[in-house]
Formats: sequence, structure tokens, C-alpha cells
Amino acid sequence: MVFKKVLRALGVGGPSVDTVLSNSRVHPGGVLTGEVRMVGGDADADIDYVALSLVARVERSDDSVAPVEFDRAVVAGRFSLPAGQQRSIPFQLPVPWEAPLTEVFGTHLHGMALGLRTELAVAKAVDKGDLDPVQIVPLPSQEAVLGAFGQLGFRFKTADLEAGRIHGVHQQLPFFQEIEFYPPPHLARGITQVELTFVTEPQGMAIVLEADRRSGLFTAGGDVYGRFHVSHHDAERTDWRARVEEWLTQVSGRRAQSHGSHGAHGFHGGHHGGPGVGGVVAGAAAGVVGGMVLGEVFDEIGDFFGGDDD
Repeated sequence: MVFKKVLRALGVGGPSVDTVLSNSRVHPGGVLTGEVRMVGGDADADIDYVALSLVARVERSDDSVAPVEFDRAVVAGRFSLPAGQQRSIPFQLPVPWEAPLTEVFGTHLHGMALGLRTELAVAKAVDKGDLDPVQIVPLPSQEAVLGAFGQLGFRFKTADLEAGRIHGVHQQLPFFQEIEFYPPPHLARGITQVELTFVTEPQGMAIVLEADRRSGLFTAGGDVYGRFHVSHHDAERTDWRARVEEWLTQVSGRRAQSHGSHGAHGFHGGHHGGPGVGGVVAGAAAGVVGGMVLGEVFDEIGDFFGGDDD
């Protein structure tokens, strides 16, 4: 797959570059491979560096949206590129484990925009080029969770990236992904929508569920949160259809608890040797597990991006 770059900042007659990806679809924690192919311009040029970066569109706390570079690697240092000469630079770019998903079961997630950018610096003039689309597809452990939502009759609504961090979760990137679903009819009377977040690492992942609960005679409306960690191995072998449905049924029907204005409750399970997913979901019916009460789970980081959209 070849993407032609037009180096606007370097002027007409300057070097040109094509980024060739061996495969533009990759899992979180995977590796993008390919090569950067350069052709010298009308005159010899001293290249300061060639860099690759992954860029995503992120919603900030003021509801504005800006491109955010979340991974970057210099693939070549200073070298000379004679006029008209061709040069190829092979690369391997590791993809962060927390990289947001852009494609699920062959379908692009509406609302997601993510790409690879090639940056070339010549004589202190830097051209970042355009974004070449990259698709981040789920790990088998993530597919197991996502598949359960489809089996239960949930309909995909949208997905976005939000600047901020999730309380109680080890997180590397300055944003997190929310995949939003409309509930199936048998849950729609108690819940308006459900949001799913993965925070993934090599050994496993944190799964955060946020249900927007309708108010009722015995229930308070507002957001209710569930959070737990699971290894990739265990995630692939868990009956997520039963677990998710059980938790959401309890969320939509249980009596309101007076733990704060948000009506937010947390649960979390352990890794190997912990209470397990079954114990976690069953414990959620009481509203609190192990004395833990979560208020607002997400901590916005405000002016993290400042005024620089890049």
C-alpha cells in the first residue's frame, strides 16, 4: 500500500517521499512495518531526520477536537540525498498497547480517525505531511468482550477519544477510548446507553463499563460504573454475554445507593487467584465490593494540550 506525500513546506522541486506499509491493519501491541521511499529533488539536500508518528483525533475538556500525536519514532538521522537519487528506509514501528480501536469485525468505528504521519526535516524546514490511514483491530481478548455486546443485541452508536485519565487504572496515554452502544429492548427501559473502555497492557486489560441509568421509582438516574482487570488468557475464556447481561440487569433494576451525586458505583476483580469475574459481577449487586466506592471515575486533564493542535 503506497501513500504519496506532498512536501508543501519544502517547496516545489524539493525531495518527495512515499510511505509504504506492509499492512495497514495491526493489533494493539503489534508492529507496523514498511519502508519510507525518498526521491531527491532538483538539487542535493541534507536531510536532518525522518520520523514517523501515530496521530489520533481527541476530544478535549472544552469539547473541542484536536489531533494528538501519541507515538513517535525517528527512523533515520542526518544524511545527504543527491538530486534525483532514490533511497529506501525500512522501519518497524511498535504500536502502543493502549492504542484505540478503529475497526471491529471488519467494520470501521464511526467517529474514529487515526493515521500514520511521516515527518521530514530538510535545512530546518519541517514538513509533517498528511495522515495515512491505519486500522487498529481488536486483540482476541477484546473481541471476546465486543462479541458479547453483539450477541446481546446492542447496537453500535459511536466511538471517540477523550482527553483524561481513568481513576484507579494504570494508563500510559493521555486519553482513553469510549465505544458507545444503544441497549437491546429488554434493557432499554432501565438504561439509555452503555460505554465500553479498554485500557490494555501486555499481560491483560482493564475493562470499564459506564451505563447511563434511567431514573425510576426505586432507582436514581445517572452514570453507573463497573471496572475490573482480567488477563488476556482469562478474557478469551470468559462467558462475557452472561457476565455483561447480569451486571447491566442489576444496574438497571437495583435500588439507588446514597454514595454521591453521580450515583456511580465501582467494582473490580482480580487477576489470577482473585475473586474472578463471576464473583465481581455478583458482588456488584450490593453496589460496593471490598469497601471501594468510586465517584467520578474519569479525571479530566483540562489544558493538557494547551493551544497547540499538533
